Amino acid sequence: MFRNQYDSDITTWSPQGRIHQIEYAMEAVKQGSAVVGLKSKTHSVLLVVKRSADELASYQQKLLRIDDHLGLAFAGLTSDARVLSNFMRTEAMNSRMLYGRPLPTYRIVNAVANKAQTNTQRYGGRPYGVGLLVAGYDDAGAHLYECSPSGNFFDYVAIAIGARSQSAKTYLEKHYESFEESSLDDLVVHGLHALADTLQQDKELNLNNCSVGIVGAGTKFATIDGDELQRYLDLHAQSARARGAAPAPVGESDAPAPMDTE
Repeated sequence: MFRNQYDSDITTWSPQGRIHQIEYAMEAVKQGSAVVGLKSKTHSVLLVVKRSADELASYQQKLLRIDDHLGLAFAGLTSDARVLSNFMRTEAMNSRMLYGRPLPTYRIVNAVANKAQTNTQRYGGRPYGVGLLVAGYDDAGAHLYECSPSGNFFDYVAIAIGARSQSAKTYLEKHYESFEESSLDDLVVHGLHALADTLQQDKELNLNNCSVGIVGAGTKFATIDGDELQRYLDLHAQSARARGAAPAPVGESDAPAPMDTE
């Protein structure tokens, strides 16, 4: 993308009917590391690839807990994700204090999408350069939503965003029909297969560069790390060998983008 006379302000439309700053924000999401989400009848699962800015730096956390029944993963600008996650936590806390019940997943996703959309129509601001995958479980069952910088949000059975996410989408599209009846273990393994498809050929998923978040019936939102994550990685490796596929298919470099997206 290149600068032109129509991209200096969020309220300026180009002759082609485009708002370039929204497109730039969506490009920031594409440069962030991959995030995969999928759901069954009883659980929603989020899986992320984590990046390290330097060999001496820790890996960026990309899974955020919002409430006991709700969590998110993000691709894009970490600072913008922090702002939106704090807003969602405030909304969830207000629901518990005022009404004594957890906020329905649709309501909180609608609220954060409205907040994102407001930034696309006010002079002097900019869109949030981050895409969110929101996983939740409430009285209506398991949910998985994607929120984009434009303010759009969609309900999905399975979705991937971030760098090289098309490879993960291809896997999810081939297997999504089995997700509804899948057990939690099978659902996580499917997610790891999709996530591995976003890595370059000489990279593999390990305890440091990936995380898994789960929420579902009788399960509060939790991030899986350590020995429990290793168990899923072992299941993933066994399943990959059974399929006759390497755990980490071909992709592009997963080096951090210049604009420090995650």
